[in-house]
Formats: sequence, C-alpha cells, structure tokens
Amino acid sequence: MVEWQVSDGLTPYVDAVAKMEARAADIAAGTADELIWLVEHPPLYTAGTSAKPADLVDPDRFPVFESKRGGQYTYHGPGQRVVYVMVDVGARGRDVRAFVQSLENWIIATLDRFNIKGEVRQGRVGVWVERPEKASLSDGTPREDKIAAIGVRLRKWASFHGLSINVDPDLSHFDGIVPCGISEHGVTSLVDLGLPVTMADVDVALKTTFASAFGDKR
Repeated sequence: MVEWQVSDGLTPYVDAVAKMEARAADIAAGTADELIWLVEHPPLYTAGTSAKPADLVDPDRFPVFESKRGGQYTYHGPGQRVVYVMVDVGARGRDVRAFVQSLENWIIATLDRFNIKGEVRQGRVGVWVERPEKASLSDGTPREDKIAAIGVRLRKWASFHGLSINVDPDLSHFDGIVPCGISEHGVTSLVDLGLPVTMADVDVALKTTFASAFGDKR
C-alpha cells in the first residue's frame, strides 16, 4: 500500500526532514507502508549535496538549510506543492535512474492534466516548459522556464525528499539563489502560465497519475 498524507498550513522544514528520515527507516525495515506526503513550507532555501556557495545570491533573505538530497540550491515556499516521496525503491527495480525518470514522468503526467507540456532536458534537472511568448536566448534557443524540481536521497533503498511543483508561489523569491545552478533560464508556475489552478487541483492530479508513472512494486 501507498499511504497519502496532506498537511495543512506551513510545515517547518526541520520537522519534515525528521519525519521523512524516520519513515524511510521504517520502510527499509519493512515496518511501515510507503508514503507520499504533500506539504507547503514557509519561505526557505535548501542546499543539496552539489550546491555551490556562489549560487546563494542573497544568503540573508530566507533561512538556508543544508540538505542531504542530491542537487543544488532550491527554493521552497507558500504556493509551491512539495511532494515527499518515501517508497521502497528496492522493491521497484533497484534502479535509481529509473526511479528519477518515474518522478519526471509523474510530473509530466500531472502537468498534462492542465494541458501543460512539461519536458526534461539533458543536463538540466527537473521539468521545463517552453515560453514562446518570451524572448529567445542570445543563440536563438527558445526560452524555457522551470516549473518543477527534483531532489532525492536513498537509504537502504528507501527514498525520501522528492519533488516540488510551482503552483502559485512568489516567483521573485527564487531571485535569492541560482535555482539548481542554472542561470540561463527562468522559473514559472501554473498560475504564471495563466491557469487558475489551486493546490487541491494539483493534489488530485498527482493522485490520479501516480500509478501510471510508478506501477506496482515487484
């Protein structure tokens, strides 16, 4: 079974990490069900294991937390759906790359429910959308904005951390970092793309598309 939990209000980041680590340990021990936990955080920045100090542009703007997940600097805050994915990757093929691809496919399928075409790009973590109405880059490449981030950690084949989808956050809050180390492109959200989507709408889409992206445990 996969348990789903939705937390109301803003969940402190330290509390979230403690809960994830405990649940992942129980999943690895076979004493707890897998868990998808949907939260929002107060404004904060997290530094993944590959974070570069120079990418923290405004270190005094919001609290900064060192994170053991993969990746670089990420913003979390109100209006962003953070999805903590605590599953038994060992029972789902023991393939980390395939697990990350499942997360990408899950985001893309969720966005498709709102007629948004999400795409992945070689060398750029996360999910992106083309912005034809925005100016192209200097080399003529169309601008693409990031709408979802991915950063995970595995311990004894149990995963924690996960992904985030920008529903309607304050996009100016991303200015304090170089998101995921990528400065050539911007960030966007479902509402920024002109969709009157609520957090509850996104939650329904996530639940509806989960099985198609992950399938059954082996």
